[in-house]
Amino acid sequence: MINRRLLRIKLLQAFYAYIKRDNDSIPYAEKELLHSIEKSFDLYYFLLLLLVDIVDYAGTRIELARQKKIPTHTDLNPNTRFIDIWFVKELRNHSIFKKAVKNKGISWSNSPELIKTIFLEIKESKAYSEFMALEESDLQSEKKLLVSIFTEIIAPSEDLCQILEDQSIYWNDDSAFIIGRILKDIKKSSPGNLYIPEPGLVFKEKDDDFYVKNLFRKSIIHQEEYRGLIEKYAKNWDVERIALMDVLIMELALTEIVEFSNIPVKVSLNEYIEISKTYSSKNSPNFINGILDKIIDQLKKEGKVVKTGKGLIGELPT
Repeated sequence: MINRRLLRIKLLQAFYAYIKRDNDSIPYAEKELLHSIEKSFDLYYFLLLLLVDIVDYAGTRIELARQKKIPTHTDLNPNTRFIDIWFVKELRNHSIFKKAVKNKGISWSNSPELIKTIFLEIKESKAYSEFMALEESDLQSEKKLLVSIFTEIIAPSEDLCQILEDQSIYWNDDSAFIIGRILKDIKKSSPGNLYIPEPGLVFKEKDDDFYVKNLFRKSIIHQEEYRGLIEKYAKNWDVERIALMDVLIMELALTEIVEFSNIPVKVSLNEYIEISKTYSSKNSPNFINGILDKIIDQLKKEGKVVKTGKGLIGELPT
């Protein structure tokens, strides 16, 4: 469920917290890391529930309009296309989704204004107007609207951002990844066949649990060794003045490159350089790339970087 990019970000955050707190034990820090990953998974259901509640709110407005003392023709004959979207109808009664919502105790009952605000934004959107004006909706037009709602209205909502921050310190950094996963699952779904992951299936691949725990522990164990290599190759830099996040990103990258023989060097490099674009300074990607290239060359000459299977992709024959 949780992809490797998000796992690497979670690892970086946990590594940073471990270094800054200084007196944490490794088992405690690892427990916090796994908790943050599980909380990311909770956000998946929380945002799906938001969609359901928005549609339910739209349905309530239609019913209230019908009950006016002097209803108009439109009040009595509303366009129900939005509240009839198949994905939401099936999601509302989906056993896995219902179980997740119940067991995790998630609810938007304390955020009625957010529900209203987002619905009104949806109603004013071009995508909604075009959808409601169709002579007849189909699977693709409904999916197109849902994608638009998540990417253009829910994702950039500052009100939602504040609520997520209040709910969990982990969620604001996670929302873009989780929304991306929701959209993939919507696109794969069809009437009678919704792609809704089981609450317990946190990791996307069967070896992700090992990947997370091993990379975290080995990064801590080898931190002094890799910090020394960074000092060696950052000749014109005072390592004490290099951004801590840059150093931690490089230490994680080096640990992954050395410890995981099935992950190509280029994949590890590219992933951590991409992460640095968001979590460090604008100059960090070039700096990190330059230093890591030199260190990796040394580690290869020393026989410390050994790749097998898929890890050999992109490697030149020797």
